[in-house]
Amino acid sequence: MPFGQIEAVAHNGLRLALERQDGARPTFVWCGGFKSDMTGMKAQALAEWARMRGQGFVRFDYSGHGQSDGAFTDGTIGAWACDALAIIDQATNGPLVLVGSSMGGWISLLASRARPQRVAGLLLIAPAADFTERLMWASFPPEVRREIEEAGRWERPSAYDPEPYVITRQLIEDGRKRLLMDGPIPFAGPVRILQGGRDLDVPATHAEALSKLIQSPDLRFDLIPDGDHRLSRPEDIDRLIGVANELADRLAS
Repeated sequence: MPFGQIEAVAHNGLRLALERQDGARPTFVWCGGFKSDMTGMKAQALAEWARMRGQGFVRFDYSGHGQSDGAFTDGTIGAWACDALAIIDQATNGPLVLVGSSMGGWISLLASRARPQRVAGLLLIAPAADFTERLMWASFPPEVRREIEEAGRWERPSAYDPEPYVITRQLIEDGRKRLLMDGPIPFAGPVRILQGGRDLDVPATHAEALSKLIQSPDLRFDLIPDGDHRLSRPEDIDRLIGVANELADRLAS
């Protein structure tokens, strides 16, 4: 099926929007970041790459994001990971490479744990595993923690969006049930991690610590010294496409 046509799968009473292209295996599945959607620059670039190469590719919006149903403030890491599994189960076949950007890196790792026989490779971009606890809660001052605990939410200003990010108590509490960085993370396939050295949202030290926990026989951590969190400059996109080509060739079936 060519790109440009929005499809949907039903999950937990909601409609999850996706676009997909049938093509060569493995199918690449884009898992976006916190409050982002499938129309972002990296997702668009990968969609075009897949079209030109004839590679299977799927991109989707979590519930409460983009064109999918639901309210963002109802979302949790567990709910969004289940959304990703619904897409994997209902809209893909065969081996997969999960491409996880920021929060999508956490989602991809959770999905690979839940579907180990489907996920053949991981391409993680500034992976924000455990970010609700290690990057948010750990950095919040006492008054913000108190507001979240007592009011159930806090509006966090965003550098990328005119609307604030609403951080809910249920997001924090659910995140604590999904933590991965308290021990080894087994994964049998190749893993590639792209990380900006000037990332202010997911520090390079966080991504590097994660890389040391992933027990893959073929893992590469690529630090882009002058790269920011988005890694969307032309040279960053070229690097991303190069890694996608490498994984597609290595895992071709």
